[in-house]
This record gives sequence, structure tokens and C-alpha cells, in this order.
Amino acid sequence: MNVFSIQREHSHFRSTPFLIFMSKFYKYLLLSFGALLVLIALIILFISPIAKYLIEKYDEKYTGRQIKMDWVYVNPFTGYVHLSKPIIYEFKNDSAFFSAQSISLNFSVSKIFFKTIEIAELTINRPKSAIIRDSIFLNITDLIEKFTPDKPKQISTSSRFNILKIKIIDGDFLYRENLSHVNYLIKNVYLESSGLKWNEDTISVHFSLVPGSGGGNMKGDFTINLKNNDYRIAAVVQKFDLNLINQYLKDLSNYGMLSANFDSDFTAYGNFNDGENINLKGKLAINDFHFGKSKTNDYISFKKFSFGIIELGPKSHKYLFDSVTLDLPYFKYERYDNLDNFETMFGKQGENISSVNNNPSRFNLILEIARYVKVLARNFFQSQYKINHAAINKGDLKFNDYSLGDKFSIDLNPLTILADSIDKSHKQVHMEFTSGIIPYGKGNISLNINPQDTSDFDLKYSFKNLPASLFNPYTIAYTSFPLDKGTIEFYGTWNVRNGQIQSDNHLLILDPRVTKRIRNKDTKWIPLPLIMSFIRERGNVIDYDIPITGNLRNPKFHLKDIVFDLVENIFVKPATTPYRSKVKNIEREIEKSLTLKWEMRQHSLNNSQEGFVEKMADFLVKYPETKITVFPQLYASKEKEYILFYEAKKKYFMQANNITNKSFTEADSERINRLSVKDTVFVRYLEKQTKDSLLFSIQEKCYSFVDSSLISNKYGQLIKVRKEAFLNYFKDKGVINQVHFSNNENVIPYNGFSFYKIEYHGEIPESLLSAYSKIRELNDLEPRKEFKSRRKNNYKE
Repeated sequence: MNVFSIQREHSHFRSTPFLIFMSKFYKYLLLSFGALLVLIALIILFISPIAKYLIEKYDEKYTGRQIKMDWVYVNPFTGYVHLSKPIIYEFKNDSAFFSAQSISLNFSVSKIFFKTIEIAELTINRPKSAIIRDSIFLNITDLIEKFTPDKPKQISTSSRFNILKIKIIDGDFLYRENLSHVNYLIKNVYLESSGLKWNEDTISVHFSLVPGSGGGNMKGDFTINLKNNDYRIAAVVQKFDLNLINQYLKDLSNYGMLSANFDSDFTAYGNFNDGENINLKGKLAINDFHFGKSKTNDYISFKKFSFGIIELGPKSHKYLFDSVTLDLPYFKYERYDNLDNFETMFGKQGENISSVNNNPSRFNLILEIARYVKVLARNFFQSQYKINHAAINKGDLKFNDYSLGDKFSIDLNPLTILADSIDKSHKQVHMEFTSGIIPYGKGNISLNINPQDTSDFDLKYSFKNLPASLFNPYTIAYTSFPLDKGTIEFYGTWNVRNGQIQSDNHLLILDPRVTKRIRNKDTKWIPLPLIMSFIRERGNVIDYDIPITGNLRNPKFHLKDIVFDLVENIFVKPATTPYRSKVKNIEREIEKSLTLKWEMRQHSLNNSQEGFVEKMADFLVKYPETKITVFPQLYASKEKEYILFYEAKKKYFMQANNITNKSFTEADSERINRLSVKDTVFVRYLEKQTKDSLLFSIQEKCYSFVDSSLISNKYGQLIKVRKEAFLNYFKDKGVINQVHFSNNENVIPYNGFSFYKIEYHGEIPESLLSAYSKIRELNDLEPRKEFKSRRKNNYKE
């Protein structure tokens, strides 16, 4: 055997024990690893149901609430925990307080050994929860009390807790108030936070959500310091529905609704402990605001109310705005027999609001917002303020008075208010007010005010072309006499320094004329024609200067001009009676040749009108080439109101006295005419028949009592009978073909009555031409000359 063979044999015997050892080592290693895997699997397999068991067993002991879930997955080695469909129930209740599709947590296992509990990520998927307020308590009050220690505990510096990331995905959260019956849902809530670390006091959150009902969305970023309650928020809101406010309105009002949506793009920072400690920049806007009796009956509305805020900081006394604009605002104020439209909604003198306001157990978001706005605005005039541009565009301010026998209505429309450079550092701020007045007229106010002292200002105003007949509901109610002619102007200037007034005010009524008395039980009687003879000057005008002096708190009205005019009219005016009679006859000749006035519910011509129409027919016979066109100008709304009152009183009268249509007489009709629509017995009867607490005016109650189709039919018959009565004279004379009757036109006539406007085509009556010539001459002479241009403008209007 050679040397090499011996060496190989020796090596073989030496490696055999080593291989055996290694083989056993690998076997034990594999067995150990397998056992470890089995152990890990067993731990994972059993720790999850054990965890579920322990949570559900000790839930009420440690939380006071019952907790259920489908299953739990816990991996102690990776630190991953997953809860499937967890449900937390209400305190001692089987209804769900909180639920989710899943909750996932990722723990950092290694940091536990360094006394740090760190959740790398907490994800809550599709959570649903309800916050319920009952009186002053919330359904989370028990949890707050459970986890709030009796005494503040000292935080151990050796143990630390971190949450690095929090996510809420597609959440739905409901807020409910049992006392106020408020339910508000926000949904599709997405929230992502950088979490909270043991050595940091600040949490930052990115969020987005949409309202549960209505449109819009909200998204932004929010940061809060948990130690001192400082916060910062940057949010973008698009058409966010504000129907939540409508729910709080029900707690304050007897009826009504509110709707609106909200836009914003702003940044704000401040402190939750101090409401004034806020600094706000950006844009805010409320859109499509409607507030009133119903969806179709607004008391207040506007298209858009927007603020461009440079800096709003009550604490730093800064109110700096780029713009404040209000587009298409509408405001309606109505008076009824006892209350107005806002008192019927909120109680007399706002007693409903006072009741809620004085009850600390009744939270109301509207009142809280109002209080906070008051806090923000209370130092406005003592602060640095600036508004580069302020405007009210195309406003509509309406006033209706139903407390009278007839409805009175006036409307400022379109109303525009403009102001630029409202700045406390400026010596003066200029504001301009312009408005049309419906049915007739226009108004203008020009104001220059010292922004540092509001008792220092210059004011110039004028209201022109107001028909005197507009105020017939008042003149009828307090005198029994309506007016069918006259134009009112009111203008003047105010110069106020340190609250001391120097003011000139001028009232001018051109050509006022009183028509025949209306006899009714709900009208007072004052001899208005006699009063007119004293206050109307010989130029057929009422022209008074009324200076005002004193101070804003105690103004003094100087009536010397009124007294002197009265004395002059008593002693000087009688000598001018022939002149005034001449003017009066000429004006009547013109009017009778061009118009035919109809009293309310008048269906036949009176003696004077018969003579006028017959004279016109004779003129057409004499001039067969001449034609006339008749334009019916119908005051439909007022005519129907009079028909409504009559038919409602008639129905009541016949039912109360057991009268049939066959036994109804002219005497009964006259008694009905004299019956007041405000008669207490009649009104109580209406209320008993209608049984609707939301009918506030006598007009509404009558319309509910009488079939509206009856009113339309009666009105149609009235218009037809008038036309036939007018045309019969032309038929009898054989000139009906020379008369063209135009379509009816519904208007609010300047004279306050329906009338026929007549135009001549061809020859014009000599009496009319002569009257025109004479009135022109008179207008060029004293005392009418002074007001010639005004009369000319009024005729154009």
C-alpha cells in the first residue's frame, strides 16, 4: 500500500463522525425551526380569538360599554392588529354608538422593549357613529368621565406613547339633539393625521367631507395645540348646504324655513379659549339664501353675500376688507292687525327667541352664531377698519300693511347702495343710495360721514314722483276720503357736526285732489276737503319748509312756515277763488276728454260720465273720418281685493241671517257695503271657518273662505259690463266702427283707480284744444309758473 492510499483511508475515517454530527445538527435545527413555526402559528392562531374573548369579556369593566366584533387578527411578531366589524354600544343600551368595517393598527414591536408604545399607523375604515345630545348631556359623557382621572397624573418620562399616522376612510357621523329634534349627518369623511408624539403637543389633520343631505363639499387642513388650544385652519368650501341651520330655526319659530349654501377659501388661526383671539384671511360667501314663511314666500333672501377679507382680527383691532357685496337682496316687512310677519314667526317682541336664550339646557346654533358675530363685531368702530368696496346690488325692499281696510304696498326696487374706500383713516366716507319706487317714484340719498365720528355727517336726499293716491289706504282709513290726483316730493339736506343738526326739509305736493267719500264702518271721518282748502295754496300745491335743529337725541322741528301758510290761505286765498275755479274747470275738461275713471266695483256710468260719452259720440257723428282708440288701464289687484271683501262679507251675511239668493235685496247689498272687513264678529267667523293659524291678513282669510274662481268670474263680468256700458252710446249713434277698443292692460294707475285712456285719430275736440291752450297759458303765469317744469316731468312719468 502506497503512502497516498494510506492518507486517503485515514482521511475517510476521520470525516465520518463530523458528518454524523452535522447531520444531527441540521436535523435538530430543522426540528427546532419547525417547532418554532408551529409555536408561532399556534400563538397567532390562538392569540387572536383569545384577544377577541378578552376584549368582549372585560369591555364593560374597562370602558363601561359593550363591545362586539366579527373576528380579531393579532400578530405579536409584526405588531399588526386587525378588528373586523367592531361595534361599540351605547351606555347600558343595545343600540350602536360606533361601528366600522374594520380597524387596523401597526405597532412597532421593537420599541416596546425601550418603553415606547408606538403605533405606526391607525386606520379606521368606513366608521359610523352618532353623537347624541340630551339636554346638557352627550352620549359620550360616560366615556369622558370614565377616562378622566380624579387627579392629574404625573406623566412618566420613562414611558412614551406615539401615534405616527391616523386615517379615517369614508366615515359617516351623525349629530342628534333630542330636545330640539336636530339630526345632521356628514358623510364620506376622509381624515389623515400625522398623529401625536409624546414630546409634541400639536396635531395636524387633513380632512374632507360632504353633507348628508343637499350638495357641496368641504376640505382643508387643521392644526391644534392640545396644551394651549391654539389652532390653525385652512379650508376650501364649495356650495356646502346649510340645512342644519333650518333645523335650529324650528326651535325658535312658530313656522318658517331657511335654506342656503356656503362658499369659502380662507385661513384662520386663533385660540379656542378666547373667541376674539382669531385672525382670518380669505373669501367667504353665503349663496341662494331664503328665509320666510314657506319655500315660495320669502321674508328675506339674497343671491350672494360675499366678503373679501384682507385681515379680520378683533384682538388686534383690525377689520380690513377688500370688498363686501350683497347681490339681489330681498326684504319683506308686513303689518297685520296685531303683529307683524316677524312677530308671528318668533313671537311678540321675539319671545320665542328669549325663551330659548334664557334656557341654558337648550343649545341653539343660530343663537351661538349670533353671539359669536356680536363678539367679533363689538369693537368695529373703535378699531382700525377699512372696506375698499361695499355694494348692495339690485335690492328689493317691500312693505305691506294689512292692518288697514285696504292693503297698502310700497316697494324700493331696484335698490343700489355703493360705497368706496370706507377707511377710518380717511376724513370722509361717501355713500350713494339710489332706488326706484314701485308703483311710481324714485329716491336718492347721498351721504358723507366722518368714519371716526358717526355724529359728524352731511346728508342730501330726495324722493320724487310719488303719487298721492298711493297713500289712499291711510287717507281712507283715517279720513274716509281717497285722492285721485297729486304728486309728492320730499327732499332736503342735513349738516350734522358733533351731533348738532342744521337741516332743511321740503315737502311739496303738486295738484292734490280729494275724490268722493267712502262710507264704511271701519273708516274714521275727518273733513279732508275742508282741510285741503286750508293747507293747499292757490297754485294748487302744498309747499312747506320744515327746518330741524337741536341734536340727534333731541331734534327740534320748526313749523313756522306751515303756520304762516295756513294764515295766508285763510285770509288771502279766498280772493283767488275765481282763479282756482277756472284752473279746476280747465283740468277737468282735459281729463274728461282723455280719460274715464272707474270707481271700485262701479259697473255703470254715472250722470257726469254719461254726458261725457254722449258728447264724444256726437263728436264722432260730426266728424266721420275721426276715430278713437280706448286703452283700458285696469287696477286689477285692487279691484279684485274689493270684490273679495264684498263676496266674503256677503257669504257671511247670508249664512248668519239665513238669506238665499232669491231673497237677497239691494238693501242687503248696502248693509254689506257698510260692514267693516275688520268687524270683530266677522273676523272671528272667518277664523272659525278657515282654521288655519298661518293666515295672518284679512285678505288671506277671505281668499280661504271664498272660492278664488268666484272672484275671477266676478271681475271678468265687471270688466265686460263696463265695456258694454261704454260702447252702448256709440252703438246708439251708429259710430261704433269709429271706436277701437284695445286689449285690457293690468297696471297700478297713477290716480289709484281703473280708467279708460282715450286717443283721438283725426280731428280733436275744440273744447280739448282750448283747454290745452288755456292750461299752457296758466302754467306760464304765477303762481303756477314756479312749478311748470315739475308738472311737465310728472306728466312724462
